[in-house]
Amino acid sequence: MAKKTVASLQTGGGKEHTKCIKMVKNEVTGSYNFKTEIVHNDMVKDWFDKN
Repeated sequence: MAKKTVASLQTGGGKEHTKCIKMVKNEVTGSYNFKTEIVHNDMVKDWFDKN
């Protein structure tokens, strides 16, 4: 499935987007979760600062 997603991003305007993955710690349980989103290249830094 991941290969299909990456391959579909390479066609058309997909090169202008980046898949961002951030590890977020749950304060209650202490476990880590991954937050994933596809954002425009210009907004990557803002996404990491916001989330």
